[in-house]
Amino acid sequence: MHEDYSKQATLTVFMRQTINLQMQLGEVDISALSFNCKSRDDIPRLLRSLQHIWVTPDLRARVFQALEGMIPADRNNGRPGMELWKILVFGSLRLVTNCDYDRLQELANEHGTLRKMLGHGPYCTHAYHIQTLQDNISLFTPEILDEINQIVVEAGHQLVKKKMNRYTAVPIRL
Repeated sequence: MHEDYSKQATLTVFMRQTINLQMQLGEVDISALSFNCKSRDDIPRLLRSLQHIWVTPDLRARVFQALEGMIPADRNNGRPGMELWKILVFGSLRLVTNCDYDRLQELANEHGTLRKMLGHGPYCTHAYHIQTLQDNISLFTPEILDEINQIVVEAGHQLVKKKMNRYTAVPIRL
């Protein structure tokens, strides 16, 4: 009976995780991150939008479903890949800032708020190598980005619609 369980457990292990659900010691919850609202830089604005995706379970599930399309068919072959959340963050950052992989590597290893968004605590010494970034971010194709954009825009329209319904005037009978 024990052997059946171990075989079943090994069949369900995938080489690339969507997100790591187990927080590490010292790690800050992404939903608890705060940003400088007065900053006119593009990075805090991007991180706030990614935070909205993170804290909205339905939207997050739909975005990850779109990201699943970039994973090769044989998921159990090879070494573990970068988590899909990190690919989304790095891919979006690279496109928003229009940066090359050298700058992306510098931001990934040195930008404090970005590292928190990636799930790294203040004591984490994990460093991203340029080849790792190139290999994983190259999976984030324009087609995947377009699909994610459509999902996020649709969610934004629903959010505005809910807000408009909340402020709709109620007729008063005299």
